[in-house]
Amino acid sequence: MNSEMEHEKNGDVLEHQKTKKHKGKHDKPKPWDDDPNIDRWKIEKFDPSWNESGMLEVSSFSTLFPIYREKYLQEVWPTVKSALKEYGISCELNLVEGSMTVSTTRKTRDPFIIIKARDLIKLLSRSVPAHQAIKILDDEVQCDIIKISNLVRNKERFVKRRQHLVGPNSSTLKALEILSGCYILVQGNTVSAMGSFKGLKQVRRIVEDCLLNKMHPVYHIKVLMMKKELEKDPALAEENWDRFLPKFKKKNVQQKKVKAKEKKPYTPFPPPQQPSKIDEQLESGEYFMSQNKKSAKKWQEKLSKQAEKTAENKRKREAAFIPPEEPRKEDAKSNDDNKDVAAMAKSLKKKAKEFGQQKLAENVNAEDYIASAGEPSKKKKKSKRTES
Repeated sequence: MNSEMEHEKNGDVLEHQKTKKHKGKHDKPKPWDDDPNIDRWKIEKFDPSWNESGMLEVSSFSTLFPIYREKYLQEVWPTVKSALKEYGISCELNLVEGSMTVSTTRKTRDPFIIIKARDLIKLLSRSVPAHQAIKILDDEVQCDIIKISNLVRNKERFVKRRQHLVGPNSSTLKALEILSGCYILVQGNTVSAMGSFKGLKQVRRIVEDCLLNKMHPVYHIKVLMMKKELEKDPALAEENWDRFLPKFKKKNVQQKKVKAKEKKPYTPFPPPQQPSKIDEQLESGEYFMSQNKKSAKKWQEKLSKQAEKTAENKRKREAAFIPPEEPRKEDAKSNDDNKDVAAMAKSLKKKAKEFGQQKLAENVNAEDYIASAGEPSKKKKKSKRTES
């Protein structure tokens, strides 16, 4: 029963495919669409038998190079010429105009090799070494020249952020090369990269994020290292890796506030005119002096300035021979000791006084102060005796 139902379903699908109309030939089902043996991502090496007749038209590209590359290009040009000759491409180095030109010949069979040759001369003009730039002629290697000069306006910021990309002793750049699998060269206002499409995409993103101050390259390196580790686990091949990757938040560092200049109140009148040199001479009376007197006055001023200067220089020279004042720690200690001795003497006097008062209080006899009712005082008796 189940097999009959499946057969009916397959029949309906085939009928639907037959009845479906196609606008053009390109979207019709091809016999190799469902072939599992075909790897659609593999780039096959070009076979000259595919294009035996060669090119119908001559294609050429040229690019300028800076003057500091002239000497190096002259040295390596034979190597570049021999590398391009294998693919049937002719090249020319024009030192008068400062340009490099590549063009197809009758021996050229691969139609895409002229694009590769164009990339080669672009990389050579951007200071990529010749032995590295020739690798671009391989089908699996691609290149990307990233322009970074227009990403930052301020020159100082541009230089600082470009240095972040390079790192101390080019350590950041080396780490990016290892993790992305690309060759990276930072030169002037451009970043040249060579590698696979996947690696070039990563490099472009890292460079733009660094120059736009979105994320430091060190954090990108941490993310790439985590991805390398996650790739090794086949269980996570079809899962989302966002939960494993670190998330970095941008911290706003407080910058020094620039003090704004106080605006002066607006006045429609222009500022008062400053007195000229003649006005100052008229005011001081110098204008009416004779030429001899003027020269004598100038000479006197010059002498007085010289005297001041010589006195100041002499004072500076003599200052080197004046011994510095040594800190007087002993005096400070002696003063402290004197203060302590005075305080101690004062406290001892106070204690002696209190002790004397206490002693007097103990020696007082109460009978002297208590008078008996029957006995007259001795003082009165004495007074009577004196009277008699």
